[in-house]
Amino acid sequence: MRSFARLLDRLFYTYGNNAKARLLLDYLRATPDPDRGYAIAIIAGTLELPGFKRSLVRDLIASRVDPVLVDLSYDYVGELAETVAHLWPANQPAATLPSLAEIVGTLLTLPKSGVPDYVAARLDDMTSAERWAFLKLGSRGGLRVGVSARFLKQVLAQFGDRDVQEIETAWHGVAPPYVELFAWLERRGEAPASADLPFFHPVMLAQPLEAQGLERITPATYAAEWKYDGIRVQIVARTGGKAIYSRTGDDIGGSFPDLLAAVDFDAVLDGELLVAKDGRLGSFNDLQQRLNRKKPDRQLIERLPARIIVYDMLRDAHRDLRGLTFSERRGCLEAWMARIRPSGFALSSILDFKDFDALSRHRLASTDAEGSVEGVMLKRRDSPYLAGRPAGMWYKWKRDPRVVDAVLMYAQRGHGKRSSYYSDYTFGLWQGDALLPIGKAYFGFTDAELKQLDQWIRHNTLKSFGPVREVTKALVFEVAFDAVNRSARHKSGFALRFPRISRIRWDKPANEADRMANLEALLGSTAPR
Repeated sequence: MRSFARLLDRLFYTYGNNAKARLLLDYLRATPDPDRGYAIAIIAGTLELPGFKRSLVRDLIASRVDPVLVDLSYDYVGELAETVAHLWPANQPAATLPSLAEIVGTLLTLPKSGVPDYVAARLDDMTSAERWAFLKLGSRGGLRVGVSARFLKQVLAQFGDRDVQEIETAWHGVAPPYVELFAWLERRGEAPASADLPFFHPVMLAQPLEAQGLERITPATYAAEWKYDGIRVQIVARTGGKAIYSRTGDDIGGSFPDLLAAVDFDAVLDGELLVAKDGRLGSFNDLQQRLNRKKPDRQLIERLPARIIVYDMLRDAHRDLRGLTFSERRGCLEAWMARIRPSGFALSSILDFKDFDALSRHRLASTDAEGSVEGVMLKRRDSPYLAGRPAGMWYKWKRDPRVVDAVLMYAQRGHGKRSSYYSDYTFGLWQGDALLPIGKAYFGFTDAELKQLDQWIRHNTLKSFGPVREVTKALVFEVAFDAVNRSARHKSGFALRFPRISRIRWDKPANEADRMANLEALLGSTAPR
């Protein structure tokens, strides 16, 4: 357990993928089975410990520490495992701890009534860093150490000198603690059988269209499609199962059971996930209401049913189409959609354009005609489906961002290396003499600007609420965003898509910032502001 705790601690404070990969590789090479397999499962979020719940941890700390102190500390820290790890009454740490496999095995086999005493006894034996790692065993998929499931698979490929697609293929044929997977990676066993299982296929990505690439774009060479404002997904349906993956390879099918229920075919499709609202495609803000809901209720599903805009086909039953050109794959997809007609799936539109001016008009076109659209995609007609971001193959050409001048209202402490700074900012616009919050942003500024902002916030604080400070309404941000939608969940009545700080307007008086009417005027707007 101690080596796993050290690994998590170092991952949390290490920045850069190469450095994180080295830490993971060193751990995998030095750690025996089944500990390393359980570590991989915990980081990937594939280990289920049904008896080890958040409510149990809350009850344990409340029985040992003044609940008022717990609540105040939690408000300040913002994360339960870290709060409990530091607040737990300190004992002399045990000279040795059980192995990670022993702890997991015990938690999996103990009766429910025995779990609280076991968890408390382990916490008594540990340092604060070890307690944090131990408590994270019960936080499936919530480690926040900057390692995704896809990144883990890339590390495993490096560990075993395999192609990452081989890891993706094998992954769904194994389960924690992945003993047979490591046997195969170390050439001690056969590859796990998984040919008919729903494994993830690495996706092909687009490059932003830059000015120097405009002359290449001709109707004969590139096909144009709408760029939908949802999330990229891959629908994998094989005889051995079905799944919906995000672009990073995370299985999100549990959040969209209505869509999975319609998957009764054998194919691998590439497309955009959105939701329907009031008979048309909803905004990204509508989709967010369903993302990360592991078990959405029936009412939410009926109000915002999932929809897929399909724009590519990687596999038709046992036929791999990725080596075909885009035009050939498109022909296969059109024939397949006409034949299968899956419920909730729609084929993407191919846009006609005779020259670049016509394409530019498509880019600026209103979303009213096609639902939730944020620009156009350009795909080379002769391009095979290649993992990664191959040069010159696919381009994305989004509309220019909108901007408003907003007033800083609140600031919150950041996480990781930003935990000492106030780096998460809530900003608002004027309505009458009052400011209404319209969004939050935590990027778009340099490290030097962050330090400058942090100093300003500390000297202009009106009130503190745990990790949040209310500040004097005097500093203006130029805030860029991709779209604005109406939202009943926000006090202002609006929600911004991807807000970020484009400039700090030290020069602008707060009373000259934009008003809510300025934001409302951007609803459905397509021309740059």
